[in-house]
Amino acid sequence: MAALPLLLVAASAACGSCSRAAAKESYGATLYRRDCSTCHGLDGRGRHAACPPLAGHAPALVSVPGGREYLVRVPLFGVAGAIEVAGMRYDGTMTSLDFRRDAELAAILNHVLTAWGNDRLLPPLHRPIGEGEIAAARREQRSAAQVRSLRPAVVLCSVGIGGWRD
Repeated sequence: MAALPLLLVAASAACGSCSRAAAKESYGATLYRRDCSTCHGLDGRGRHAACPPLAGHAPALVSVPGGREYLVRVPLFGVAGAIEVAGMRYDGTMTSLDFRRDAELAAILNHVLTAWGNDRLLPPLHRPIGEGEIAAARREQRSAAQVRSLRPAVVLCSVGIGGWRD
């Protein structure tokens, strides 16, 4: 009989952590919708010839050496310069979201990495982006052009949504 209250406490704690995880994910989705979806789309597929897709492409970035570091710095400092995604050239400027707190930028990035089927494309040992990573990068004070120079200089390929390829 004494085990029943312990079981209820354990179940209650588990539900609480599920609620917190769901709230954190929806927080990232809310911030993404507010700050990023105008350009990258609610579905993460970008805008043809204007803004690159994130669906299917963001997991490819974190899968290559230097890609995670690049991805962390993009919303923090912005990015300027030509890139190619899925055979499409994008040559514009993404403005910085440095007004967002570290935890907010981490929530946005984690949403991007898990939305639209991206979660199925992440590398096996992927760990969520932490606000400590954002805080460390923030101390660098990079320009948007400097962030572009960090973009991994390898051919990126993801066989996921849309078959994005650099």
